[in-house]
Amino acid sequence: MRIGLITPEPGHPLLAAATALLTPRHRVETVDPGAWDGAPEDPDSFGTPADVYLLKARTPRALGLARYLEERGAPVLNASGATGLCQDRTAMAEPALRAGLPFARTQTVPALARLIGEELAYPVVIKSRHSRRHDLVARVDDDAGLRALCAVWSDEPVVVQPFTENSGWDHKLWVIAGRVFAAVRRSELADPDRGPALPLAPGDLPDGWARLALRVGSVFGLQVYGVDVIDAGGGVPLIVDINAFPGVRGQVGAPEALAELAVRTAERGAVPAG
Repeated sequence: MRIGLITPEPGHPLLAAATALLTPRHRVETVDPGAWDGAPEDPDSFGTPADVYLLKARTPRALGLARYLEERGAPVLNASGATGLCQDRTAMAEPALRAGLPFARTQTVPALARLIGEELAYPVVIKSRHSRRHDLVARVDDDAGLRALCAVWSDEPVVVQPFTENSGWDHKLWVIAGRVFAAVRRSELADPDRGPALPLAPGDLPDGWARLALRVGSVFGLQVYGVDVIDAGGGVPLIVDINAFPGVRGQVGAPEALAELAVRTAERGAVPAG
């Protein structure tokens, strides 16, 4: 089988470990989405698509490349549409709430500065609408804090969510092909120097949280994804973010699960249901 990696970082620990498992029997190829300039006039100039692609990138170019490959019949994990949905926190909230998932209530504002003078029920959490590296995620406790944030991010499209009191620890739930992995990590709202994620056995999660993570995949059509959950009190989960194809670092069995998913998808010639 030919397995393609859509990523600028094929040396990422999860991808590198999965590649090492695959290469004895399969050919693994990297496609850097940074070089993608759009669909070529001659489709054959791209070459024959691989049997499956792993989409470990979220840039507009990466999503465009993934859509092109899907149009040519190649399975992509995760699909470009599902990946793009997780990049827009407004679009993410709508299907989550519609499906009855315990997702944070979300208000969208076209520019942070528009909140000046508005009646806000402090404290609130303000995030960039479009998820990306080094985006805005901050707790704001009063008007002074909002004005200070506007000094840097005034034009940023944002979402506003109520702040929910919690332990200050995020539960990181990762799913690869229906297998749940877990860790805990200090919330960046509680500790900017939050340190690494600490592995957690799925059996040590509060009751029902692993099933909740699996349901997210069904709602969003994802096969490799992460769900950030906080304990809203008494083991009640609140989903604060969903990520397509996260790093899943330091999780025993994660590279094996990813390699097996890639091979199964290539053999079927189609992406399995989320």
